[in-house]
Amino acid sequence: MTLSVVIPAYDCQAGLDRTLAALSRQTYPAALTEVVVADDGSEPPIEVRDVPGARVVRVRDGWGRGAARQAGQLAATGDVIHWLDADMILDEDHLEAHMRWHHLIDHAVVIGETRFVETLDEQGAQTDYTRRTLESTRMLKDAGTGAYLLHTGASTSVRAGLLRAAGGVDPRLDMAEDTELGYRLAQAGAVFIPDPQARARHVGPSTVMRREKDVHRHNWSFLGDLVPDLRWLRKHPRRHWLVPYVRVVVAATGYEETRACVDAALAGALSDIGVTIVGPWGRLTGERRSSLDEPLLDLRLIHNLYRHEPRVTFAEAAPVSAAPSPFLLTLPPGWAPGADTLSRLVRLAEPGPLGLVCAVLAESADGVVTARLERTAAFSRAAFFPGAADELVDELFGSIWVSGDEYGIVPAAEAEPASGDAVKWRAVAAQRRDEAKALRAEVERLSAEVERLSAEPIAERRRLSSLLRHLRSAG
Repeated sequence: MTLSVVIPAYDCQAGLDRTLAALSRQTYPAALTEVVVADDGSEPPIEVRDVPGARVVRVRDGWGRGAARQAGQLAATGDVIHWLDADMILDEDHLEAHMRWHHLIDHAVVIGETRFVETLDEQGAQTDYTRRTLESTRMLKDAGTGAYLLHTGASTSVRAGLLRAAGGVDPRLDMAEDTELGYRLAQAGAVFIPDPQARARHVGPSTVMRREKDVHRHNWSFLGDLVPDLRWLRKHPRRHWLVPYVRVVVAATGYEETRACVDAALAGALSDIGVTIVGPWGRLTGERRSSLDEPLLDLRLIHNLYRHEPRVTFAEAAPVSAAPSPFLLTLPPGWAPGADTLSRLVRLAEPGPLGLVCAVLAESADGVVTARLERTAAFSRAAFFPGAADELVDELFGSIWVSGDEYGIVPAAEAEPASGDAVKWRAVAAQRRDEAKALRAEVERLSAEVERLSAEPIAERRRLSSLLRHLRSAG
């Protein structure tokens, strides 16, 4: 496989020269390797001196690390994109270690082992955060959905096809573009693999090491909008975010029925959602018509009602994936969620992390009617393998069936009016959960008491029988 090493660079000629020298000594075949240096407006311009297979592209659209990485990967021609910072010194078999994984797995994101040094004579050490994360998760095997948090632009690699399927690098971001990209790669089904044999040294401390609080203050101002998985950045009870946590899909049927479903979803305790209404919207043309009697009246009324609601979008077909949102809830026509339906279903899926929750709503001769909560990353991962998606997701992540009635999903005609506010609904939902928990505990206590009382006569009979046997043997 061919490999493109992409290096964003800005006024760093001396450091880049050391990095390029290390690249020239790699054991992976030079004939299969190209180096693309994305010059982000350096003065004087960056040069690559006497480095076979290396070239410079200038960043034309925007500025910063995100724009440079995106410009570099768009110019790259390799099967694999290997991100590299311009102040990294690679061990000679670094690229080879990365590429072993990509020859085996088409959905791998390989994370090299970066050690920080003051001089090139040192072996250095990983950051405390990286070391603790790897130790506590068995090298990310137990990291669950948070494995992408170790994704860094210093030394990671990914198949070019997977990178572009995930949308490439966000050119608007000058910092944390690697974290945000890692999140989208996770939603695209990537598996994150740290390889300690892919060793590299970073000369001097990173910006995070020198100014951690300032970096977090800066990055969290926009990562809240882009990475819904970072729940602590979304504590505001009424904010709307660019990327919703759950994408709800509703089919457009009758006006009143569709309105009941959509309004119930929008008014729920989990406000961090987006709703997609699926219907033949392209048929709504602007020519003269009978306003009250046209055949598409219900469809037009639905569009009129939600056309200016920022959380609602319209689609001709149901989305295959909710990416970059981590969850997709599909409601069958005519069914509406309750106040805390979404929050409870997500809580059920989160700890596993389960890939699929099916809520049974009705059964008939035609089959079972269900609402489906799908984890985006799980179904994206399953798509890399042949076979039925639901079965693969169950094997890879796990799935569960629950009662829709238990989770508050009702026919649209029975949906409660969308009144009050979500904070009150959330409080009521929490109170109901506490009451249910207390009732379950009481049931368990009473069951144990009944079992104890039921066992007493048996124990007494056994005691008397033993005493009788003893008296007979004594006589």
